[in-house]
Amino acid sequence: MSIELCVLASGSSGNCSVIRTPRGVMLIDAGIGPRVVPQRLRGTGVSVSDISAVCLTHLDRDHFSPTWINTFVRNSVAIYCHADRVAALLACEHGDLLAPLLRPFDRDPFEPLPGLLARPIALAHDEEGSHGFVLAGHGCRVGYATDLGHVPEHLIAEFQSLDLLALESNYDPRMQRESPRPWFLKQRIMGGRGHLSNDQALAAIRRVLDRAQATAAPLPSHIVLLHRSRQCNCPTLLRKLFTNDPRIAPRRVLSEQFERTDWLRAKGGVPLAGEQLVLAWG
Repeated sequence: MSIELCVLASGSSGNCSVIRTPRGVMLIDAGIGPRVVPQRLRGTGVSVSDISAVCLTHLDRDHFSPTWINTFVRNSVAIYCHADRVAALLACEHGDLLAPLLRPFDRDPFEPLPGLLARPIALAHDEEGSHGFVLAGHGCRVGYATDLGHVPEHLIAEFQSLDLLALESNYDPRMQRESPRPWFLKQRIMGGRGHLSNDQALAAIRRVLDRAQATAAPLPSHIVLLHRSRQCNCPTLLRKLFTNDPRIAPRRVLSEQFERTDWLRAKGGVPLAGEQLVLAWG
């Protein structure tokens, strides 16, 4: 039994991830269009027709593209979004077609796929906020959060006993400050309601791993870094920074804007090779 994650795209030009379980396939976000997704799915063993649900973190254009509406309607894809976003979805062009498919969530867990429970986590992103998720089922737990603004204490509390962790690591502070972007945009991104810096992401991941070690829980099989800025971040910087912690280095996966990841399996507590040595790190 397992849950598998494949990040099809992650970044300001579009975000979309696939979750596969023994009982179905769903998306987290649909920020790249229905023409691009089939190309990214080639070789994965999954097609668009297999997708039965989508969980939306929020409705920014890079997380939900209205070009999906006809496909979702044709394939009867259940659309899970926060209750406060329903009106905005219905207001999209042809959005009224989505009404029978909408499954609003609030604070309570919901079941987007049979045997998979999704617990929403409220996040402070821009004016309307965003949501991360803990997906639990089939012997596994997956934590997924992007567009955070900052790391709230309740996210750390929810991100426990994870078998796979996916977290935003958007920008390098120096590159952000020195970029040609207008000051108001820099303030928005770095002001606590925009995106996480590499250092903030690293600190959050370390806290999750510290908690796992304190409770003798296995560490996540993969740690996926999401939503990297192409203008204000650098893969070399990320690799160097996250390699400093030997618990993270063998698990680290950098998601990309124009290339999918491999299938990343939440191993349900199965340790990596040499795990005993890693757990001894302190």
